[in-house]
Amino acid sequence: MTPEDIRIPVDGSALSGDLVLPSAGPVVVFAHGSGSSRHSPRNRAVAAELRRAGLGTLLLDLLTADEERTDLLTARFRFDIGLLSDRLVRAVDWLAAREDAAPMPVGVFGASTGAAAALRTAAERPGRVQAVVSRGGRPDLAGDSALRRVQAPVLLIVGGDDQEVLRLNREAAELLHVPNRVEVIPGATHLFEEPGALEEVARLAREWFLHPGSDGRWEER
Repeated sequence: MTPEDIRIPVDGSALSGDLVLPSAGPVVVFAHGSGSSRHSPRNRAVAAELRRAGLGTLLLDLLTADEERTDLLTARFRFDIGLLSDRLVRAVDWLAAREDAAPMPVGVFGASTGAAAALRTAAERPGRVQAVVSRGGRPDLAGDSALRRVQAPVLLIVGGDDQEVLRLNREAAELLHVPNRVEVIPGATHLFEEPGALEEVARLAREWFLHPGSDGRWEER
């Protein structure tokens, strides 16, 4: 499937993305981590595995071109969870406005700080976001209130050797009122660069998006 080069209008500019729609949902929107973009090789590898399973994907830049240039020099935007969440919400709304995508369920895959944006988006759009997966994420940055309002099943994937992030994920999971799981990949560090680690992330994400939560099906909301 050849990705469609898309632009999502935002604040007088636009966010760039690569969209692949399946014949039938779900569509997984990717929220990259700090200092990354839709060209992240790790997210692209996970997205390719999801597409092989028949899922759609939207790899998206959460910053405009001007903002990315500023962020490279100053790191001004990469930890602005409010801004990143707002952009992700706009992407979910943009999909809902497309006739060919509106009927499809939406999942969100967040990495690093993108995980916080993914969870806030799930809290803001409970009728649209129906599954969330975090890879080496910082769900704690979403804030306690947002975590308690999430209605979609949540999978938190963490490397076994990423001890501080693992602690933060376990604490965040305690605040969730939905089916959730902290999945630890033994021997993996924060970027899952170890042999087989990223492949395991992709496998776990694929299964969660196909069968979110404990009931093995996409819930009708």
